[in-house]
Amino acid sequence: MEQIRIHGPDDVRIDQRDPEEPGPRDAIVAVRACGICGSDVGYVKLGGVAGPAAEPTPIGHELSGVILKVGSEVRDLSPGMRVVLNPMGGGNQIGNGGQQGGFTPELLVPNVAAGGVLFPIPDELSDEQAALAEPLGVGMQSVNRAGLQPGEKAVIFGAGPIGLMALATCRYRGIEDVVVVDFSEKRLSLAREMGARATLSPAGGNLWKELAAIQGKGSWLNMPIMAGADAFIEASGAAPVLPDIVANAKENARISIVALHRSPIPIDFMSVMAKGLTLIGSIAYPEDYTDMISMLAEVDLTPAITHRFPLGEFAEALRVSQDPAAGGKVMIEFEDRATA
Repeated sequence: MEQIRIHGPDDVRIDQRDPEEPGPRDAIVAVRACGICGSDVGYVKLGGVAGPAAEPTPIGHELSGVILKVGSEVRDLSPGMRVVLNPMGGGNQIGNGGQQGGFTPELLVPNVAAGGVLFPIPDELSDEQAALAEPLGVGMQSVNRAGLQPGEKAVIFGAGPIGLMALATCRYRGIEDVVVVDFSEKRLSLAREMGARATLSPAGGNLWKELAAIQGKGSWLNMPIMAGADAFIEASGAAPVLPDIVANAKENARISIVALHRSPIPIDFMSVMAKGLTLIGSIAYPEDYTDMISMLAEVDLTPAITHRFPLGEFAEALRVSQDPAAGGKVMIEFEDRATA
């Protein structure tokens, strides 16, 4: 049985392991599709979730599949059911430092009997559509945390998969005035396809003037200021973005931070205080994990998937994922073992 595991910084291998059997509270899932997350790319660079570990680290957590087996204590789940995974459910850390990772044909999912781990999906959802539930949840939660409502204006920094999922959530909820910022023209084209009012690149050096021309200016102490947006979602991970937002945001603007910033960033907290800005972190998913399944059943988000690879070509798939200019979500697809 193949398993993608990290052995050290930039050292990822397709290992072989023995098939596993579920315990009384567990399930075995035949993985059908599993996306490569930005956190996976970071783990590879570090050599593990927080750096090299004593044992190789399995990765992969954005997945859909079919239940093959369940333990004797598992209720409401049965073989043959198509499901998506909450990788943090049941006390698990699947693909995020735990003993299991989703880049494998058959995944042991511990403690599904606790509930909140595996969720059935409707027949009309394809495997790759369903595998977007996890990244959609991350983008959706960033919108939740920003408190965005219809009629408000938003700016999303970063048109990677999470930024695109935040954009899709905004549009699904009737928030129409959304501008997306990124350096990659490929990613900006995806944002336009998925409903952004406008897209901008910071490369020209006039970003805030261009934003003001699109969304209008806000105010601070009764003086005009560049940005008229009510809320910002920081999904880029670029260090200069947050200080720039703080400097240019209007009074009472909200800033939702969903990107991974692994190094400290200097923030002008005098401006935060004087403008009454709200800075709020966003991680994981909405309280109801099925919110994403409901949205996926109504909205086709497959334009965000730009590359598909079999498991045996994981090295090339990872290379594409490491290139911000290459596109959107990279998906690993698996053979159907549920009926084999």
